[in-house]
Amino acid sequence: MSDFKELVEEEKLKQCPRQYILALTDTLHVISGKWKLPIIASLLYGRSRFKDLQENIEKITPRMLSKELKELEINGIVQRKVFDKTPVLIEYALTDSGKRLINVVDTMLDWGLAHRNEVIQQDRT
Repeated sequence: MSDFKELVEEEKLKQCPRQYILALTDTLHVISGKWKLPIIASLLYGRSRFKDLQENIEKITPRMLSKELKELEINGIVQRKVFDKTPVLIEYALTDSGKRLINVVDTMLDWGLAHRNEVIQQDRT
């Protein structure tokens, strides 16, 4: 009987790295690309209209912003809200899941600043 338990535990341990890799792959799929993280970071400051996002994110084209917002909406990161006014007002905001990406963004910023400083220090020596 203990051999069976050991086999079960061993199989669970084998599955763990697979689950981590799958979760990491899912995360990268949702936030990968040149523009998704800047869009998410911009929306961490609150709701924004399309034009505001375009102004906040340097060099993004309207077509690319529209495409990336649609993908983020499909993946449950961004919520699009249409207000029935004249002219029509559309705002974008992060979902609860999108808001939880603040930890990812903060960690990436911390790492990026530290890494940049290390590289600059290496270049000076």
